[in-house]
Amino acid sequence: MSETEEPRGDRIAKWLSRAGIASRRDAERMLEEGLVKLNGKVVTHPATFIAAGDVVQVNGKVVDQPDRTRVWRYHKPEGLVTTHKDPEGRPTVFDKLKHQLPRVISVGRLDLTSEGLLLLTNDGGLARQLELPSTGWLRRYRVRVFGVPNEAQLKALAQGVTVEGVRYGPIDAEVDAKKGDNTWLTVSLREGRNREIRRVMEHLGLAVSRLIRVAYGPFQLGTLERGGIEEIPPRVLREQLPAAAGAPAPLPRHR
Repeated sequence: MSETEEPRGDRIAKWLSRAGIASRRDAERMLEEGLVKLNGKVVTHPATFIAAGDVVQVNGKVVDQPDRTRVWRYHKPEGLVTTHKDPEGRPTVFDKLKHQLPRVISVGRLDLTSEGLLLLTNDGGLARQLELPSTGWLRRYRVRVFGVPNEAQLKALAQGVTVEGVRYGPIDAEVDAKKGDNTWLTVSLREGRNREIRRVMEHLGLAVSRLIRVAYGPFQLGTLERGGIEEIPPRVLREQLPAAAGAPAPLPRHR
């Protein structure tokens, strides 16, 4: 394609990812190995674009057109890792769901011992958009900690906090209930870095014993049973996804 031509459709690696053949990275490897043909000719360059009516083959088999963008709510139980390939051989979310869903990726992650709402989609570009802090979508959690929180310290998290040289953005954390040495908190944040809540709570002298994500942007865990999977209706996607490009709203206070 010349520099003056307008791009047509998706780049081929993205197209293959949306078609459920492989991740974008694995699709690029397939291109390098000469396994992909476009209209009968081997394609090796990932900047190749796919237009309506093009025929794509992988290993000699014609690939069906990608499905429409779809998103599912999944109530992830603890004990599963959110990765397609785990070097330690632990059970994964995607192994658990491989017979129920087409090839999907997650919007963000929940670690092995975390539970709750995990969004899954067949659209890698959408997943990356919804993960960005600049999207402005709030992640909300119920968190059980061992110990007695200092409420002034919790309130100060709204200004951000630095833990072992890592700067975390504003976090809203409020006490919901106390029982013995355990306290339930509602915690809201936008960044959602790896093990962010656990590290920040440990910094405050609190050990997290349970962490449940209950909302991601406008999507709620609600009454979805543990291990349950439910597709978000197309109408709801059309209503909610444009909001991802909007400006972030202030962190809410949970009273």
